[in-house]
Amino acid sequence: MSDAGAQRANFCYRHPDRQSFVLCQRCGRTVCGECQTPAPVGVICPECMREQRASAPRTKPAFFARVGAAAGRGAPVVTYSLIGISVVAYVFQWLLGPVVATYLAFTPQAMSVDTYEPWRALTSVFLHGSILHLLLNMYTLWLFGQLLESMLGRWRFLALYLISGLAGSVGVVLLAAPLGWVLGASGAIFGLMGAFVVIQRRLGGNLTQLYILLAINLGIGFLPGANISWQAHLGGLVGGALVGLIYLETRSRARRGMQIALLAALVVVLMVLGTVVADLKLDAL
Repeated sequence: MSDAGAQRANFCYRHPDRQSFVLCQRCGRTVCGECQTPAPVGVICPECMREQRASAPRTKPAFFARVGAAAGRGAPVVTYSLIGISVVAYVFQWLLGPVVATYLAFTPQAMSVDTYEPWRALTSVFLHGSILHLLLNMYTLWLFGQLLESMLGRWRFLALYLISGLAGSVGVVLLAAPLGWVLGASGAIFGLMGAFVVIQRRLGGNLTQLYILLAINLGIGFLPGANISWQAHLGGLVGGALVGLIYLETRSRARRGMQIALLAALVVVLMVLGTVVADLKLDAL
């Protein structure tokens, strides 16, 4: 190469007025700092980078790839979904105000024959009175949901959560004033704790810390001015413990039909009990 050619080679091929001594690792042309893209070894010029991107295989967005990988590893999808639904419900509460609670929050009247709006026993589980209420419940759901969903499987965990929420609402019917209003996931979450206690006792786990946690959370509901439904907590705790016991006693594959039948029977008993007691309390007013 002549001296003039060598001199021209020391300038960026895209910016002839910028001197550089760095070469593209693919085409060998000189590139300045602005035109350099770091590569595993050396740098690549803009044209080679475009060619490389055009020929690269198409992949799914990183978010969907991570979700798919997590599902394949048995990630707690139901737990995350329940948290997501609760967050979305709170956003609607914030946007629409008391309208959402008017139609979806739970009141014992909803179980009575005259009113009979039984869906409130479950829809109220996804509503919350404040952002702090939501955050505390979702954090606890995240903690226990990961453990129980991996132990029970997704569908059994979902059944546990919903039946516990129903049991919490029935606990309100049995133990609270007939004209009150209740909302929140606390009953369902206490049901997770109840099931966890039953299962861990059978497995021989140390439950001291969980007993302390349960005692503190149940006790808070009895404090003056706490505005917490201990009735829902207690109902959910008992309902979750019963579901956990059913799972333990019917865990073999041969008893799968009995498991489904017992869960269905528990739901029927809760619905009938809630309706009968609600009618009796309203008639007594």
